[in-house]
Amino acid sequence: MKKCCFLIGLFAVQLLNAQDVVVKASKDNSWKKIYRAEASKINDLVNTKLDVRFDYANAWMYGKEWLTLKPHFYPTDSLSLDAQGMKINEVAIITGTKKLPLKYAYDNKILKITLNKTYKGGENYTIYIDYISKPNEVKVEGSLAINDAKGLYFINPKGEEKNKPTQIWTQGETESNSVWMPTIDKPNQKSTEEISMTVPAKYVTLSNGLLISQRKNTDGTRTDTWKMDLPHAPYLFFMGVGDYAVIKDSYKGKEVSYYVEKEYAPVARKIFGNTPEMIKFYSEKLGIEFPWAKYSQIVGRDYVSGAMENTTATLHQESAYQDARQLLDGNSWEDVVSHELFHQWFGDLVTTESWSNITVNESFADFSETLWEEYKYGKDAGDEHNFSAMQDYLLSGSENKDLVRFYYRDKEDMFDDVSYQKGGRVLNMLRSYVGEDAFFKSLNKYLTDNKFKTGEAQQLRLAFESVTGQDLNWFWNQWYYSSGHPILKIDYSYDDAAGQAMVIMQQLQKGDKIFKLPIAIDIYNGADKKSYNVWMNNKTDTFSFSYTTRPDLINVDANKIILCQKTDNKTADNYLAQIKYAPLYLDRREALEYFAKNNMQEITLGLKDKFAGLRSYTLDLIGEDSALLSNESTIETIEMMAKTDSDRKTKAKALEVLATTGNAKYKPLFAQYINDSSYSIAGAALMGLNNLDGANALALAKKMAPDAKGKLDDAIAAVIMQNGTEADFDFLEDRYVNLPLSETKVSATLAFCDYLTKLSDTAKIKSGIDKVVAFRNEIPEAYRAFIDPAIKNALQNVAAAKGPEIGNYISNALK
Repeated sequence: MKKCCFLIGLFAVQLLNAQDVVVKASKDNSWKKIYRAEASKINDLVNTKLDVRFDYANAWMYGKEWLTLKPHFYPTDSLSLDAQGMKINEVAIITGTKKLPLKYAYDNKILKITLNKTYKGGENYTIYIDYISKPNEVKVEGSLAINDAKGLYFINPKGEEKNKPTQIWTQGETESNSVWMPTIDKPNQKSTEEISMTVPAKYVTLSNGLLISQRKNTDGTRTDTWKMDLPHAPYLFFMGVGDYAVIKDSYKGKEVSYYVEKEYAPVARKIFGNTPEMIKFYSEKLGIEFPWAKYSQIVGRDYVSGAMENTTATLHQESAYQDARQLLDGNSWEDVVSHELFHQWFGDLVTTESWSNITVNESFADFSETLWEEYKYGKDAGDEHNFSAMQDYLLSGSENKDLVRFYYRDKEDMFDDVSYQKGGRVLNMLRSYVGEDAFFKSLNKYLTDNKFKTGEAQQLRLAFESVTGQDLNWFWNQWYYSSGHPILKIDYSYDDAAGQAMVIMQQLQKGDKIFKLPIAIDIYNGADKKSYNVWMNNKTDTFSFSYTTRPDLINVDANKIILCQKTDNKTADNYLAQIKYAPLYLDRREALEYFAKNNMQEITLGLKDKFAGLRSYTLDLIGEDSALLSNESTIETIEMMAKTDSDRKTKAKALEVLATTGNAKYKPLFAQYINDSSYSIAGAALMGLNNLDGANALALAKKMAPDAKGKLDDAIAAVIMQNGTEADFDFLEDRYVNLPLSETKVSATLAFCDYLTKLSDTAKIKSGIDKVVAFRNEIPEAYRAFIDPAIKNALQNVAAAKGPEIGNYISNALK
């Protein structure tokens, strides 16, 4: 599962955790005493066979199921199945060619069946169930990662929304597939599978495994049968139906395919086309070939999360769709593609035994994004991604949560910045500590020992201990079974007479916890480097190093892998040496941050960095400091970057910085790039022109609006809202309504409210308010605490500008 990239970044400075907001809002803390163990196994799933057809008018699914099970160990004469919100028509047991009716009780959640006899441990039996799934009648609660949980979704089933296709897709994680199939809906169950779907013949289908047959029916439908011969967890079962183009690739003779709406068929390979190379990379890195018969990816409208790793059939939200011009700026969805693919090993091949141990699924998938970036785009790109993910965790306010958590309010709460970003960084530290070869040999052993079964953090530890020959309880107890991270203060002292340098390190985190930290320290005299490895075991530790010439730099955490907050009290000369000699992305970034904070002209060194991400970051720092922009040499460098930088997004950033100067001499430059093929560059040029000639920018924005996306679309909306009139209301309102639930829409909300203050038509103002409040109400409750202050403040500005009538209207709308 890839979480929606949603909202947190914009308000991270509040240092709140959205999950905590939910918990604090609830007076019921009984969950703190409930130990969330692995689900007990009375019966085991063996095989699931389904025959389903869909009622589009009612958004129902008619199902017939043959479920084969066996008692796990002890004899039993009963069976309990998860079956949410269904109408149960028949329950029977298959005896030879006959069906024997069985007694059952059903409370709309659990189907309790009395078997025809007592079955012994390991003795197979097959249950038949005829039922109707009614997903829209199921009352469910979503989470931060998954904002809805009704399992089966009919998208525009009656075709009433003209700009939206008719689709069906399922979403099983955590325990929602039991809305459309009776099952034991726990992650520690595994089943083979066969699903026959009867659909209108114009649609294609997708499910787990391989398509083994297609049968045309006389009523204009077609029945597709998909079969999965290898066992996997019920939450990974999937069905997808719609009018898709299917673009086919391959990997070692196995089908690799992309199901996209037909207008995206020409760019499908540009969005998903690195998948075969990713499969090869991960297979070789893990020493385990891709374990499944095929790998497909499908994009679903109105999907309730980022993406989901259904075995052999990953589902993506529509944010995956990008046109050719957007893709010129880079594939914004590539990390999601890599994340979900890695789940096919970590999560699908070996599945967490319980939601408490979701780290063995999600931490690995999160970490895999860094691996792919590093392999495909270089170490700087991998380090940048790793640093960004670390900041997501550090700003989330999650320092009181264990990585493996046996106490939680709801299983959905486990899908957070701890299970994802923190866990991914823990793996990166472990990789550095044991070494590259030992790390991947340990992963190979974990996957090999537990394939088609379940795993937990302790099994992972045992695999690492077996390979490395080390006791790693200290690492697991510190990072997996405890919370928080070190807060480090690093000071330096030099005694030239004695030839001694001292590094004084303090852990300043609250409480008594002391982290045991293996630390790499590099000492530089010019480009000459000596490397040391030390251990920090106390609240304060001092490390001494001899020298004949005072070092230019002592670089603590030289590998830049420790998950921590730190204050590193180096001097300006130290940071000059660091940016010159130390090789890593974070070495240079830390130096640039210091230069910016201290208004040092050396910040401009970042403008010529080899890595585009750091050039762009330097432009951000310079753009925030008008004094730096007053330097003629700096401006000339930025002008050159705007004209010649090889990276489009960095080129766009240079244009953005030039736009902040308000200098009319850049008007021809902005005009030159207004029609650039890159949306980022064109958008930056339009905003630059807007600062100098609003009327011209407005005319161009309206001309370009029909075909714009991405950064250009954002710029067009900003220009029209700033310079437009009431005549532009319908366009702006429609654009606002059609924005997906995202951080972009939060920013758009603030700008849209500002536009409403300029209107005179009360009906339009109220309509706009309605749309803002509707968006506010769509935001998952856990996020709303972050967003409400900003949205309410924006609406209050509308009230202040428009008077009591509008103020009262807003107050009533927010109730």
